[in-house]
Amino acid sequence: MNPLSADRNSTPTAIRAFTLIELLVVIAIIAILAGLLFPAAQSALNSAKKTTAKNQVVQIATAITAYETEYGCLPTNSSGQIDNTMVSQLTTNNPRAISFLDVSSWKLGKGGTNANGFCDPFNATNVYSVSLDTNYANFQSNVPLGGGFGSTNLPKHIMVWSTPVVGKTNVLIDSWD
Repeated sequence: MNPLSADRNSTPTAIRAFTLIELLVVIAIIAILAGLLFPAAQSALNSAKKTTAKNQVVQIATAITAYETEYGCLPTNSSGQIDNTMVSQLTTNNPRAISFLDVSSWKLGKGGTNANGFCDPFNATNVYSVSLDTNYANFQSNVPLGGGFGSTNLPKHIMVWSTPVVGKTNVLIDSWD
């Protein structure tokens, strides 16, 4: 009998496979790496939300300025927030149906409007705050900022801000920096 044509089933061959211990070690290493990556990813998401919120407060202030330029007066606001009444005035519910501000429905990380008003990207209940210099002194005093930031005195005609909680601390996102 030719040794090259021997029955392959007659000689035992070793099957190479992972052991349970090796598999658990690989899973543990992946879990540790994912745990290290999560805070960096969360930091990047919070940074993106801050940038979005900063852009939105500047857009709101610009929309209010454009409204005032067009109509010669500031939009009505009795709540101190960008509530749905003010959003309505700045979109199309004004005498000439001009849209000064583009808004969409609220989404986490994007912000937008909901039943509360125009909210920042961090939370659906964080409505942007606004203070308007209705006596045209170009100075606002003792404006309460909230979030532990006290009040401020600024030579501004229009102030828009939010104080969301990022991580475990409040941050001030404003239109005047």
